[in-house]
Amino acid sequence: MDVDRGEITVVRPRSVEHVERHEHVDTWVHWPVFWSAIWVGALAALATALMFGLAGIAVGAHQVGPSRSIVRWSDFGFGALVFGVVGSFIAFVIGGWVAGRIAGLRRSEPATLHGAIVWLVSVPIMLVLAALGAGNFFGGWYGGLAGVPFWAPSPLTVDPTAAAAARNGALGAFTALLLGLVGSVIGGWMASGEPMSLTHRREDDLRTHRRAA
Repeated sequence: MDVDRGEITVVRPRSVEHVERHEHVDTWVHWPVFWSAIWVGALAALATALMFGLAGIAVGAHQVGPSRSIVRWSDFGFGALVFGVVGSFIAFVIGGWVAGRIAGLRRSEPATLHGAIVWLVSVPIMLVLAALGAGNFFGGWYGGLAGVPFWAPSPLTVDPTAAAAARNGALGAFTALLLGLVGSVIGGWMASGEPMSLTHRREDDLRTHRRAA
C-alpha cells in the first residue's frame, strides 16, 4: 500500500510469507527426462552385467546347461554368490552413473530418478533375453527370469525338484533385480556430485533461507 504524505511516499511491502505462498499456488514443476542418456546407461548396465556373468562362467562360478537350476542353496557356491551380488550391483551403478553424467544433472533428485529409469528400461530387455535363452549368461541369479516357452513340449514326467528350483530361482532373480535398482539409484546420485546424505537437501535449503532472510 502506498501512502502519499506531501512529497514523501511510504511503501509498505507485503509480507514475505504471503508473497511466497501466493507464488507457489497452482505451480507445476516438471522434471525433464533425457532419454538418450537413459538408453546409453541401460546399455552400459547390460554390457557390464554380461561381462560379470561371462567372467563367472569362465571361472566356473556359474553353470550353464540343464543343471543350472538352483535346487538347494548349498549347491550355490560362494563364487556364484560373489559374482551375483557384485555383478548385479556394480553393473547398474555404472548404468546410473553413465546416464547422470551424460544428462549433466547436478541435483541428486533428478539424477537418482534417471538412474531408476535406467533400471526400468533394462528389466524388459533382460526379460526378452532370458526368454530367448540368454538370461543365464548374465549370471545364475538372472536365470530365474526365464520361464517355459509356450512352444516347448510338456514333459512326460513330473520333476519333484521343479517347485524348489522355481522358488529358489525366483528368489535369486528378485534379489538380483533389487540390488540392481539400489545400484542404479546410487550410481545416479554419484553422478550428480552432491553429498550422499538424506539430510543434505534440507540443510542446503535451510542455509538458502537464512541468507535470503
